[in-house]
Amino acid sequence: MPGILKKLASQTIVYGLSSILGRFVNYLLVPFYTSIFIPEEYGIITEIYAYLAFLNVVYVFGMETTFFRFSSLESKEDHFNKIQSFLLIFTSVLSLVLLLFSPNLNQILGYQIKPMIIPIAILILWSDSLVAIPFAKLRKLEKPMRFAMIKLANIYINVIFNLFFLLALPILVEIKGLGFLKAIYNPNFNIEYVFLSNLFSNLITFFLTLPFWKNFTITINKESFQKYLKYAAPLMVMGLAGMVNEVIDRILLKELLPNNFYNGKSSLWAVGVYGSCYKLSIFMSLAIQAFRFAAEPFFFAKAKDKNAPDLYAKIMLGFVAVCTIIFLAVSLNLDYLQYLLIKTDFRKGIHVVPILLVANLFLGIYYNLSIWYKLSNKTYMGMYISIGGMLITLIANWILIPKLGIHGAAWATLICYCSMAFTSYLLGQRYYFVPYKIVKIMFLILLSVAIFYFSQKYFNQFIFIRFLILTLYTIFCVFFIEIIFSRKNNI
Repeated sequence: MPGILKKLASQTIVYGLSSILGRFVNYLLVPFYTSIFIPEEYGIITEIYAYLAFLNVVYVFGMETTFFRFSSLESKEDHFNKIQSFLLIFTSVLSLVLLLFSPNLNQILGYQIKPMIIPIAILILWSDSLVAIPFAKLRKLEKPMRFAMIKLANIYINVIFNLFFLLALPILVEIKGLGFLKAIYNPNFNIEYVFLSNLFSNLITFFLTLPFWKNFTITINKESFQKYLKYAAPLMVMGLAGMVNEVIDRILLKELLPNNFYNGKSSLWAVGVYGSCYKLSIFMSLAIQAFRFAAEPFFFAKAKDKNAPDLYAKIMLGFVAVCTIIFLAVSLNLDYLQYLLIKTDFRKGIHVVPILLVANLFLGIYYNLSIWYKLSNKTYMGMYISIGGMLITLIANWILIPKLGIHGAAWATLICYCSMAFTSYLLGQRYYFVPYKIVKIMFLILLSVAIFYFSQKYFNQFIFIRFLILTLYTIFCVFFIEIIFSRKNNI
C-alpha cells in the first residue's frame, strides 16, 4: 500500500478507534437510559437531540470545511483567528436571542413541565460551537492523537456526570453527613440531568482546547468574512438539508404516526423505540465519522496531485468493502445486540437496524463522492443535492410513516441516501471526473445484503455458520482491498 494511503489509513484508525472506544462508552448510556426511563421519556431525549443536531449546523455554519479550504489555499493568512471570531460573535448573539424566546419554544414543543430543557440545550449548542474550529485546526495539523484524547475526555466526562446525577446523587443526598449535596439535587429532575451532563462535559472540553487558542485575538475583517460566507453559506444550507435527512424521521414520527398504531402506545413511545434502535446502527456511523475526520483534510491536501482521481476511486472501493463487513457483523448478531436495550419495549423496533445500516452505508458513499463539489468550488451543487434529498425524505416519511410506522421512517432514510449518492455520482462525473468502479461497488453491497438475507432465512439458528460466513466474507474483503491498493493505476 502506498505511503500516502498508509498515512490516511493510520489516521482513520486513530480517529476510528477513539470514536469506537468513546462511543462505546457513551453507548453504555443507552442500556442505562432504557433501564431507568420509559420509552416516552427517552422519546423526549431523542426529539431534543434531533433538534440539537439540526441547529448545530446553523451554529457551525459550514466553517470547518471553510477553514480547511482557505487555510490550504492561503497558508500565510490567519484564517483561524478570523473564522473563530466570526463564529464566536455569531453564536453568542444567536444564543442570547434563543434564550430570550426559550419560554415560547417550551410552549411550542409542549415541554412546559420541563422548562429548563430548552435553555440547557441552547447552552449545549453554544459550547459545541466554541470548540468546532479548534478541533478542525487539530485535524489540519494532522494531530489525530491529541484530537482523539480530547474527544474521549468529553465522552468519559459526560458518562461520569450522567452516572453521578442519575444514579449516585439520589443515594448520596440521603447519607448522613452529605446533606450539603441537596443544594445541587433537584428531585423533580430526571431527563434534565442528561442535558446538564452534556453541558458540563462540553465546558470542560472547552478548557482542554484552550492551548489551541494561543495568540487568539478577535479579528474582524469584512473582506475575509464575505469570502467565508460566500463559500460556507451553501455548505450550511446543505448541512441543514442533510440534517433534515438525518433526524427529521424522529420528529415526524411524533406528528405523523396514527393514533393507536402500536396498540394504544403513544407516538412519543414510538420515537423512543425508534431512537434506541437507531443507536444500534452506531457502528456504521462510527466508521463513516472516522473516515470523514481523516479523509476531508487528506482529500484537500492531495487535490493538486495528477493521480488524485485514481486515488479517490481506490479509497472509495476500500471504504465500501469495510462498510459491508460492518453491515454483516452487526446485522448477523442483532439477536444478541438487542439485549443492550434493557426494557423489552425498546426491542420491538429491532428489525429496522439492517435497513438503517444500509442507509448509512450510502450516506458514507455520498460523503466520499462529495469531494468533487468541494474541490471545484461548486458547493452550491451540493446544496441542491441535499435539498433534493430533504424533499425526498419529507415526502417518503409523509407517505410511509402512516402505513409502516418506524419501518417507514427507516425505509425513507434509505431511499433518501440512495438518491443523493446516485445524483452526486452523476453530477460529479461531469464536473470532476473520478474513475469510480460502480460495478464493483454495487457487487459488494448486493453480495453483503444477499448474504444477510440467506443467513437469516436458512442459518438463523446456527451461530457457528453465521460466524463462519462473516469470517469468510471478511477474508474476501481483505484480499479485495489489498488487490485494489497494490495496483498502480487500473483498479
